[in-house]
Amino acid sequence: MNRNINTDINTELARSSDHPKRSTKVLMLSAALSTAIIATGCQSTSGGQGTVAINQTPAAAKTALAAALQKQRRQSFAYHSNLEISNEQEFLNIDKSQLVASEYVDAHCEETHDKAYAALIEQAQTAGKMIESTDYAPQRSAIKQSYLACDEAYRAWDESQYNSAAFEDSDVYEEYDDAEYSSAYKALDDTAYVEDVGATVTESRVIKGGAIASDSNDKVSPYYQELFDNYDNKTTKQNVRNAQLLDAYLLKPLSINAQGVYQPVAGKITMLSSMQYKGRNHHSSINQPIYFNAKEGTIYFWADNIAMLNSELFDNKLGTQWQNKWLKLTLNDGTLPKDFGRTVIKSHFDALDRTFETAPLSQFDYVTPQSLSAVSPKYPAAQLAPMLKTPQIIRRAQSTASYEQFYQDYMSIVYETITTQYPDLVTDSELGSDVFDPSGKSLTSKAIVQQILSIIKSEITGDESAIASQNSNTAILELYGLDNRGRIKWQHMRNQDMGLQDSTRGITIDVLQQYAPITSQTIAYPSLPADVQEPNASNSVDIRDYSRELIESYRQGNGTALGKMLFRMLPMSQERLESID
Repeated sequence: MNRNINTDINTELARSSDHPKRSTKVLMLSAALSTAIIATGCQSTSGGQGTVAINQTPAAAKTALAAALQKQRRQSFAYHSNLEISNEQEFLNIDKSQLVASEYVDAHCEETHDKAYAALIEQAQTAGKMIESTDYAPQRSAIKQSYLACDEAYRAWDESQYNSAAFEDSDVYEEYDDAEYSSAYKALDDTAYVEDVGATVTESRVIKGGAIASDSNDKVSPYYQELFDNYDNKTTKQNVRNAQLLDAYLLKPLSINAQGVYQPVAGKITMLSSMQYKGRNHHSSINQPIYFNAKEGTIYFWADNIAMLNSELFDNKLGTQWQNKWLKLTLNDGTLPKDFGRTVIKSHFDALDRTFETAPLSQFDYVTPQSLSAVSPKYPAAQLAPMLKTPQIIRRAQSTASYEQFYQDYMSIVYETITTQYPDLVTDSELGSDVFDPSGKSLTSKAIVQQILSIIKSEITGDESAIASQNSNTAILELYGLDNRGRIKWQHMRNQDMGLQDSTRGITIDVLQQYAPITSQTIAYPSLPADVQEPNASNSVDIRDYSRELIESYRQGNGTALGKMLFRMLPMSQERLESID
């Protein structure tokens, strides 16, 4: 997903907090999608009283967008986010002539042969005859000759590609009687095999046309050269069917949303993330309320969704203690500097401004609302409707390489700012070590920050060639809808992963975030009772206190079998648990 979005939300919401959040990378699908939804709350705002100039140049678009995004930092709003996933390009408007027999080029010849022979068997059975009948001798011979030509061409192509030795001759046809194939192509019914045999007919015609010469030392024919060179761009009939099933039984019934309020002055943000599945015979839904209090430096998670799992796996004495409760996590336990949170926020905004300033003008332009209806793949209808209502739309388009470079630059600035001001947070320890404090009693915020900084350092000092090798067909497209006073009313992000080379197939992820003023009717958590809309001491459980109590229970020999096994792995427990069976 969009690191710009993800980074902005995770640090901006941490105002006055003492714990930084590291943005995650784009593309994998379940965790990334969740991050994208969480990120939607803080990318736009109401604010500003001026009128946007009617200057439709890339420079004007970049300037207007920068001003609008900077206004958001101190504005309050309610938001609603919707995420849609589509794979229609993987099965709509497919050129059947480009379908291949196998997912892998080295299996193409054998798969093509097997499918052709299976089709011939079916034809014989329909006619009430045996496949060994002389009636099918010409077809069997054609299939054999087509396979041999294909196999010979593949070996030559493979040797030229990888400079490797030719494969061993196949013994697939030991059962054939060569005498039966003397008239291989005279009686071949081409039209009978177009649908089921695939390339066999075409290959046979190529052979008959002399593209594959009898001299085995000749080069690969143009037909096979093109086929094998572009094999990764092609798909199989089975892949098309799988894509249709995925769309019908998962993607179309699935809906992912988030809503809440953002109030930076009050240091408060709420989010109700939800996922719904609505099939013909299956309706299910799950919600996860989250509450962040920046002034206290705490984050709250609704406990019901994990209470049963925790009770089954780790705490068999939990019972219903977590029912209708929030889980409270204090981000700073006192081990971090007092002004650490402020420094993180400052470095975040500084990095955003500097990286945005260096972005090339070619990434920005104005588009008309009418042009959105002509975009391919089409935007989801429910998302397109509100997008058409704003008079001004700014587009920012980035390739993966450009986006990865932005991320590298952003993280480098953040890392340099934090480590320069707090050199004691820099550690060379391996990931996962020194997480517990010397007394072995608790997980420290400082240790967590040190590990996060270590991860950031490893990413920004990694192999730069990895950026250049990113898939150039993966596009990240952002749209911003502005009203006549320059206020951002919605933001849309599209991520298109088009595979290794083919720019016509792939997964499309669309995320729309809409923004509105906070009113007296705005309810943060419609699914929760009124008395738990705001977390407090009476309706919450402190995770740190609970963890200490649970650890002490395990030290006394209590707990589940899985919990004991995991507890033994904790550095502070290795010596203390030697006597526990």
